[in-house]
Amino acid sequence: MNIKFLGASKVVTGSNFLITTGTYNILIDCGLFQGSQELEKLNFEDFEFIPSEIDFVILSHAHIDHSGRIPKLVKEGFKGKIICTKATHDLAEIMLVDSGHIHESDAEWLSRKRERAGLPPVEPLYTADDARTSLNYFESKLYNQKFILNDSISLRFRDAGHILGSSIVELWITEKDDTLKIVFSGDLGTKDKPIIRDPELIEEADYLILESTYGNRLHENVAERSSKLMEIINKTVSRGGTVIIPSFAVGRTQELIYELNNYYAANNNLEEFMKVPIYIDSPMAISATEIFKRNSDCFDTETRKMILEGENPLHFPNLHFVRDHKESMRLNTAEYPKVIISASGMCTAGRIRHHLKHNLWKAKNSVVFVGYQAEGTLGRILKDGAQKVKLLGEEVAVLSEIHSIEGFSGHADQRDLIDWVKAFKKKPKRIFLVHGEKDSSKALSDLINKELGIPTLIPELGYTFQFEESVLKTNSGEILEPLQRRENIKKELQEVYDQFESLVSKTNLFVEDKLLEKNYDDLKNKLLDLQRELINLSLLLGK
Repeated sequence: MNIKFLGASKVVTGSNFLITTGTYNILIDCGLFQGSQELEKLNFEDFEFIPSEIDFVILSHAHIDHSGRIPKLVKEGFKGKIICTKATHDLAEIMLVDSGHIHESDAEWLSRKRERAGLPPVEPLYTADDARTSLNYFESKLYNQKFILNDSISLRFRDAGHILGSSIVELWITEKDDTLKIVFSGDLGTKDKPIIRDPELIEEADYLILESTYGNRLHENVAERSSKLMEIINKTVSRGGTVIIPSFAVGRTQELIYELNNYYAANNNLEEFMKVPIYIDSPMAISATEIFKRNSDCFDTETRKMILEGENPLHFPNLHFVRDHKESMRLNTAEYPKVIISASGMCTAGRIRHHLKHNLWKAKNSVVFVGYQAEGTLGRILKDGAQKVKLLGEEVAVLSEIHSIEGFSGHADQRDLIDWVKAFKKKPKRIFLVHGEKDSSKALSDLINKELGIPTLIPELGYTFQFEESVLKTNSGEILEPLQRRENIKKELQEVYDQFESLVSKTNLFVEDKLLEKNYDDLKNKLLDLQRELINLSLLLGK
């Protein structure tokens, strides 16, 4: 059995890992390369495997650098199952179709340019219809449901705390009576993020594939991010300027809405002129916000409490959603102070490029980056201090103030990553560091070796690792003793029962230890189904 690293190797984008057993071929993620032209050319190269021979795609989350080549995979012959959480499936429905539209638009523009040069047209990587076709192969699972894929592979998703539906992947693979457990961290979120839960801790792994996006740095104080953002907004508004925030449509935009909602709710006596209009100018971000509302079972305790008390954490009076492109264009001719939150988060496409073209050259304005900017992207170029940039065929002077607030990052920083690995009760034999630029991965590798003494490997693109032939089954099962497992599920059942009790009437709940020990996973899966139904019922009753 081996694993081949086909993306996110010494770069942040293009997440794609092929696990090959004697019988099955499994892909973890199938993401788009983003950033420099050299990187993006990789999207058009042939896969290093035959798509029709892939049995499963396990998708950690919906971000395009993890999901964006799935339509190409299906277009070229894949017929298996794409397995992810329900929220990831819901988000992929809008994100992949939107990606298809972008590829069509880019191909059309390039073909017109080539035609003028006497060259043949180009085909898009895939179309919106290709993306819709790929959605037919998706199959949704809930968090913490351990289920059997086939006679030798079991799978469980744990909450990664990165975006809605994001997952840590736990994969058990049995060959020749030996079981190997591989854990893929996915993109790990930071602690105390708004709306969604903190990343879950994992008990054990034989091998760990770990992201390293911020492996060489620490985020600023999370508690200060909102005050820093509001300080920038208020200063800009006071001088009559506009704040432009490039933001990822899924995850970051909803966090910004939540934080702004909290600020305005806590400052009811704020001068009216300081209650600047906030525009969410991204049709996909608007659709994603609606999907957030439909997946409230993924929310953290604080957000659920707000919902049950009748509050909408994703709305406030001076918040406006912009779908129509003409209204979007009018924002750039309106002279009054405002905040425009628009996609894409790295400024590689979308309406944000138009807003930057019309606003970057005005010194009274501000641009605020609230997420990672990959090498080669316009966002990275601006963040690195460029004085002029080319936008939509024009050279534009950069006179606006450029700010970056790392506290809004969706990725765990160096200390978060180290602490997460430290929580393993049974440490992995080896850690593969992916999804990070070279310096980030190297710094994290050095720290893991120093503090934890676990061997690490930073794979090159295309590198294949052969797993040990013999891994003792007793070292690859669940580490928890049966008594602890019974106590855990009793506690979880009681939590769900308490929710149920608040909605209907009191009832005695009896769970026998023998039944739990024999059918632990089945009971746990039914429990999770019930829990989801209960939170949905809570929302209905709260309306």
